[in-house]
Amino acid sequence: MAVQTGLGEPRGPWFVSPELDPDGRGWSDVSGSAGPGASGRRSWRGRLLSAAAVVALSTVSGAAAGTWAAGRDAPGPSAASAAPVPAELVTAAGKTVPGVVSVMVGGRSGTGASGSGFAIDNEQHIVTNDHILARGGSGPVTVETSDGRRLVAEVVGRAPDSDLAVLKVPASAGLPPLPLAKPNATRVGEPVLAVGSPLGLAGTVTAGIVSALNRQVRIGNGRHTAVQTDASINPGNSGGPLVNARGEVVGVNTAIATIDGNGSIGIGFAIPIDQVQQTADTIIGKGG
Repeated sequence: MAVQTGLGEPRGPWFVSPELDPDGRGWSDVSGSAGPGASGRRSWRGRLLSAAAVVALSTVSGAAAGTWAAGRDAPGPSAASAAPVPAELVTAAGKTVPGVVSVMVGGRSGTGASGSGFAIDNEQHIVTNDHILARGGSGPVTVETSDGRRLVAEVVGRAPDSDLAVLKVPASAGLPPLPLAKPNATRVGEPVLAVGSPLGLAGTVTAGIVSALNRQVRIGNGRHTAVQTDASINPGNSGGPLVNARGEVVGVNTAIATIDGNGSIGIGFAIPIDQVQQTADTIIGKGG
């Protein structure tokens, strides 16, 4: 099993799985999925490794993969859940989607990276993951709104240590800012939605619950606590919001656990909103 930070297209060179060392001795970058190794034989003890397989953390950003996804056979009616959808989640999704954007970063030699982001204030600041910008190279940054508009975005500032970045689009964009949950208000078991552009499919909403809090994972250049969720998160979800049933952002989707790099298995990680708000406020205060 691998934990992938950087939810991006699985075909791209940015699909990286840094191997988590459960004993705190650091991470090693490996391209693609993480193979079995000595660390896979270590005990779990509340960490992200099982005795049977190596767990690595990989970010989930990359080039938009709408064409790749469209080429797959769509699941039939039998694949749909028969369980009724709670009305509050439908309302939360309707409020959230208009404030979420697809983030695209051009790169050298036709390469690039993509992910998601969301508006946090009326000044049209957008929060996203720093690794999207890092993997996209020095090319221009654009965002696509839920109604299909493409806008050039300014990079206000970046915080690689927290894997967060803030963009800004013109005031005319009119993106509705998403409300932020109160710090330390998130509870295990509460329903949540992950909103973003997995595999290039903008405006995608998946549902789950908060599976755990204060999960120790490697995010950016350091170890941080994360919100764990079983809401389906896939390449392209990086930087998108994890929201509660009231439509409040509880975290920024950043990482997933996978088996041999093959997509979501129901273990995802989000940067907690208190850290997001603190970092975003600092960046905006410095960059305007």
